[in-house]
Amino acid sequence: MPTGWEVTLDLIRKLAHLTDANCEPNPETWYHQEFEVSPDYSDLLEALAKTPAERQQLLRQYWEPSPEKRDENKKQPTAAHRAIARMVLTGSIRVVVTTNFDRLIETALIEAGVSPTVISTPDQIQGALPLIHTQCCVFKVHGDYLDARIRNTQAELDEYPSETNQLLDRILDEFGLVVCGWSASWDTALRNAILRAASRRFSTYWAFRGDLGVDAKRIIEHRRAERIVIDTADSFFETLQQSIESIDEFSRPHPLSTEIAVSTLKRYLPEQRHKIRMADLVRGVVDQVVDKISDDVLPVTAGPEVSAKTLTARVREYDAICSTLLAMATVGGAWAEDGQDSIWCDALARLSVQQATSGKVVWLDLQRYPATIVCYALCLGAVSRGHFRLVERVFSTPIEQRYKPSTTAVSALPPLCLLENTNPKFMQNLEGMDRHFLPLNDWIHDVLKPYMRELVPSNERFTYWFDFVEVLMALNHIEQTEEKWAPVGAFAYRETNLEAVVEHIGESITSDGKASPFLNSRLVGKTEEEWERNLDVLQKEVARWYQWRH
Repeated sequence: MPTGWEVTLDLIRKLAHLTDANCEPNPETWYHQEFEVSPDYSDLLEALAKTPAERQQLLRQYWEPSPEKRDENKKQPTAAHRAIARMVLTGSIRVVVTTNFDRLIETALIEAGVSPTVISTPDQIQGALPLIHTQCCVFKVHGDYLDARIRNTQAELDEYPSETNQLLDRILDEFGLVVCGWSASWDTALRNAILRAASRRFSTYWAFRGDLGVDAKRIIEHRRAERIVIDTADSFFETLQQSIESIDEFSRPHPLSTEIAVSTLKRYLPEQRHKIRMADLVRGVVDQVVDKISDDVLPVTAGPEVSAKTLTARVREYDAICSTLLAMATVGGAWAEDGQDSIWCDALARLSVQQATSGKVVWLDLQRYPATIVCYALCLGAVSRGHFRLVERVFSTPIEQRYKPSTTAVSALPPLCLLENTNPKFMQNLEGMDRHFLPLNDWIHDVLKPYMRELVPSNERFTYWFDFVEVLMALNHIEQTEEKWAPVGAFAYRETNLEAVVEHIGESITSDGKASPFLNSRLVGKTEEEWERNLDVLQKEVARWYQWRH
C-alpha cells in the first residue's frame, strides 16, 4: 500500500505527464517551481479529476486491488490486521487509531464479524456515538482515501481540527496504547496530542524495528512506555493475539455445570484443531475428580468403619464426584474422532492411580471405582455407535500398580477385578442390591442409565448395550491375559442378551472375516479360531457362575 505522500508524488507525475513535462528526479521540487506553492493533495485531485466520482475512480487504483493483485493476495488485510480484528472481537481492543487512508483494518474487522464505527472527518466526530457504546471505533486521523479531504502535506499534518484533537485527547486519557509501525517523525499534530496527554493511568507499549528516532524516544519517555523489539507487525500482533487467547483460556473458570462441560466438549469434538483444548478440558475435569477422591477427602488409610451405610455413602460420593466426567465420557465415546482416544486413555490412567497402599480392604479396592465407571461410560458410548477400535484402546490402557507389574484397564477395572481382595457378594450391602447376583455390576448399570438417555432412549436397548460392553470386557480380558478365567458381568443371568451379543459378533466374523471390527480391533481375538477359543472359555465361566449362584 502506498503512503499518502507517495500518492501525492504520483499525482504530480500524472499532472506533469498531461503537459509533457519531466518532473523527475524530484516531483515535489518541480511542482513548487511550476506553481510556486507546495504540493497540495486536494489541488492535485481538482486538476486531474473534476467531479467527485472521477476523483474516486482515480484514487481506487492506489488502495483497491485489481483482480490480479487480489489473486496474488496483495492489497489485502495482512496477518496483523486479522489478529487485531480477532482481539477486537474478544474485547481486548476497543479503538484503532490509524494514519493510513486504506480500508484494510475495516475489511479485516468485517471479515471477523465486527461492524466498526469509522471516523475520518470532523463532521463524523460530531455525529458519532460515545466510544463506550461502540464495539470498535476506527479513527482515521488523516482521513479516508475516498474523501478528498485526506491530510497529506506537512502543513496539514502540523495541526488537526479542534474536533479531532478533542477526540484524541479522550482516547489518550481513557485507553492504554499499543503503538506499532509509527516513527512519530512526520505527524506533528498526532505527536503533540500524545505529548499533551497528562494521564498515564493505562500502560503504553511501543513496538519497533531498528533504531528509534528522537521524536519516538521523547514520546516513550513521556508515556513511560515499554519498548518491544519486533521482527514484523504480522508476527507481533499474531503473537499478542495468541497470548491473550491463551491467558483467557487459562483464566476461564472450569465449567460450572455438566451441561456446559458437555456442550463445550461437543464443540471441540468435530475439529482436530481443537484437540489441545479438548485435552485441557478433559484433563481439568479429571484433575478435579482426582482432588475430590484423594485420601485427604475420602480417606482410605483412616477411613470410616465399613458398614452397609458407609459403603453406600462412599460409592454414592464417588458417583456424584464423577457426574460431569461420566456425561462427557458417554459423549466422547460416541463421537470421538481419530486421534482423540489418547485423551480418554490418559484420563483413565490418571483416575486409576491408587493413592493409598494400606487401610481397610474395601476402601482400598474401591479407589479405582471412579476409573471403572468412566471406563464403562466411554465404552457404552463407543459401542452404541460401533466404535469398537476405541473400546479396544480403552481396554488396553496401561494401569500402573504399586508393588506389582503394570497391567491394563481390562484386567484391573471390571468389577470382579476391581474387588480383588473383597468378596463380590459383599457389595450386596449397597442399598437396594441385597438380592443381586453381581451387585456392583448392577449398581453401575443403574448409575449410567441416565447418562446414556440421549444416545439410547430405550431402557431395554440400554441394558443390551451394557451387556454388550461387559461381554467384550470379558472376552478381551481372556484375549489379553490368555487365562482360563473371565470377569463375567450381569449378562451371566441375562441369557437372552448374552446370546444376542454372541450372535452379533459371530455373524460379523463369519461374514467379514479378519475385516470384522471385532477381529480387526483384536477385541475378541485376532482370528476366528481365537474368537471361538475365547468364547469357549467365557461360556464355561458363565456356566460355573450359574452353578455357583444356585
